[in-house]
Amino acid sequence: MKDIFIVGSKGIPAQYGGYETFVDELVTRQVNKNIKYHVACMTFNKNVKHYTYNGADCQEISIPDIGGAKAILYDLKALNWALNQIKQNNLKNGIVYILACRIGPFIHNYIPKFHKYGFQVWVNPDGHEWMRAKWSKPVRKYWKISEGGMVKNADLLVCDSKNIEKYIHETYEKYNPNSTFIAYGADVVRSSLNENADKVVNWYKKHAVEPNNYFLIVGRFVPENNYETMIKEFMASDVDKDLVIITNVEHNKFYEELKEKTNFETDKRIKFVGTVYDKDLLKYIRENAFGYIHGHSVGGTNPSLLEALADTKLNLLYGVGFNKEVGEDGALYWSKTPGFLKDLLNRVDKLTNKQIENLGKKAQQRVVEEYSWKKIVEEYENKFLEK
Repeated sequence: MKDIFIVGSKGIPAQYGGYETFVDELVTRQVNKNIKYHVACMTFNKNVKHYTYNGADCQEISIPDIGGAKAILYDLKALNWALNQIKQNNLKNGIVYILACRIGPFIHNYIPKFHKYGFQVWVNPDGHEWMRAKWSKPVRKYWKISEGGMVKNADLLVCDSKNIEKYIHETYEKYNPNSTFIAYGADVVRSSLNENADKVVNWYKKHAVEPNNYFLIVGRFVPENNYETMIKEFMASDVDKDLVIITNVEHNKFYEELKEKTNFETDKRIKFVGTVYDKDLLKYIRENAFGYIHGHSVGGTNPSLLEALADTKLNLLYGVGFNKEVGEDGALYWSKTPGFLKDLLNRVDKLTNKQIENLGKKAQQRVVEEYSWKKIVEEYENKFLEK
């Protein structure tokens, strides 16, 4: 039996983002019974729970809600829990898999302790946390140092993007990092909803949107997702459709700056509609969008992009390496050159149904062939059980 401790996700069942969905899929779709998963789960409650979820052993780790530093504290407490479990149960020759690079300055203290029991420490380096605009300069500096510490000390780096893997080897060549590529996953499954479902009718009516008559953006409300460029270029276009933006919009400094720079409130086509937590409804909204615009410039394989390729026929992606790596010829690409995205929007607005159908087939094919959860889970299980 191979014991796999997973540290760094907020926990399962998944209610949050990419890492949580990944861990949920990994344990739920488990095929090989020679693997036992142990998953750390974050809580702010003092009374912690220990429970089983789809065969995985789950332990809540209690931490105080102390802003950005809580993720670092959580990872360290989760590693201590994993170490105690290994000692108490005399476990041998397993893997501790750490998601993200938050604890680089501390990880060297833990590596020999895990190695003593034959446990390897694997790290998923995520994607360029130090580049995210939401962090102050000192915090960004910490993330960059932390990334270096994780790369230097990990037994194996599992990169979900070939471009991230390339970056790791080029940037940290002096550490001679040991790495492998296993992508993030998605599934090509149609929404179970139809046009007459109450939640569908209510959502479209509430936001005054018509099916197949809107471009869609889904993503976190942060500057590095290029909202300013996407909104400005859309406003400058002749497109007679809405721009529906599904995001956790907060009326914060970024929102006010965006309003000032773009004057989006003067364009009735621009519609910030908040978040959609109902996965089936979100899938329906994706399927019935005329097109999807993806502006992510930081990170590896983005879950929102995979979902778009699976669900939306026409996808316009910001042309950076890791977006092109995923979309290949199943998408169209834009740059931040003024007028580029505007012209692309005007062009795609005139595409025939057949041209859009062809792009949609290629996009779906990419997900089916390279990014299905079945394939991803199988690759992980094979890697976990390698001698």
